[in-house]
Amino acid sequence: MNNKTNDRFMKYFIAALGIASLISCQEDTHSPVAAPANAPDTVPVFVIHDTNVTKNLELPAELLPYEQAALFARVQGYIKDLKVDMGDKIHQGQTLAIIEAPELQTKYAEFQASLQAAKAKYMSSADVFQRLSKAAQAKTPGIIAPVDLERSRNQYLADSASYEASRQLARSYKEVAGYLMLTAPFDGMVTARNADRGTLVGNNQAILTVQQNNKLRLRVAVPELYVASGAVSKTANFRVDAFPNKLFQATLTRKSESIDPQTRTELWEYVYDNSHHDLKTGSYAYVKLGLQRTGNSFILPPPTIVTNQERKFVIKVKEGKATWVDVRQGMSTDKGIEVFGDLSNNDTLVVRGTDERKPGSTAYWKVVQ
Repeated sequence: MNNKTNDRFMKYFIAALGIASLISCQEDTHSPVAAPANAPDTVPVFVIHDTNVTKNLELPAELLPYEQAALFARVQGYIKDLKVDMGDKIHQGQTLAIIEAPELQTKYAEFQASLQAAKAKYMSSADVFQRLSKAAQAKTPGIIAPVDLERSRNQYLADSASYEASRQLARSYKEVAGYLMLTAPFDGMVTARNADRGTLVGNNQAILTVQQNNKLRLRVAVPELYVASGAVSKTANFRVDAFPNKLFQATLTRKSESIDPQTRTELWEYVYDNSHHDLKTGSYAYVKLGLQRTGNSFILPPPTIVTNQERKFVIKVKEGKATWVDVRQGMSTDKGIEVFGDLSNNDTLVVRGTDERKPGSTAYWKVVQ
């Protein structure tokens, strides 16, 4: 009995051992093979190509009158009549104000009287000199002494010079009298009135401020980074807070061609046709500029560029080894960041740069799109 039981147990044990061995063999067949300790890591890289760089940006701007003038009294006096008020339209040459200056008018009258006296004296001496000259030329010698003729001539010349000086002085005061009228220097509108009738005025306070606002200057300060780029179009769209859902269009007319040392910007000026007077001078605006580089450059994704405390660089793969290439950053665009450096078309760069990947290191460089 015991022998039969032992035989049965041995059969079960051998069968179980065989099954366990079979399972173990199957598991060994599907287990991964360990990679060698010195196998290189896989690093994604991509091939670069230069491209034409464009950028759209929005910058603050200001709307200014095409022309503006503060009108002062050129002589001291009282405002006799003020013919316009704030908001009135004006035309070039139109009389805007009349100033009364009694002292100036009195002096002008005095100079006019002096002019008449000098004229009378000049005409008298001229008549005497002409008669003596004719007599001296007569056939009868000795009628007119040479000394008398010379004295008459000198008196004539002196009175002529005095008359001419009086005439010039009277003319200058006549021009000064014209300063008593303020006229419009251009077509436009009165935007400020600072005095009333009877006010004593001089050259210390503007009586009126006038603006030409049928055309407006749209001035925008462009950062130094973008001034070397050309505008894609001569026109630019802009918006103002007064019309949040409306775009306006202005035309580029001039640039300052210099960088402001305080703001590091260049002033670009656009002109807007404001013949309908829908926009107001002094308004803030927001200009949408389309800029384009004159030459091609490289656009890289931000992770490719490595920045540390010492430098800014990308990792280029050259002859299978990593190389650090210093770069300078240009414009930021929707597609990436513009860079400048020792880069060429078809160079291979690491997708995600890091300063832990030292120059000369190797890897399995896998090109990705």
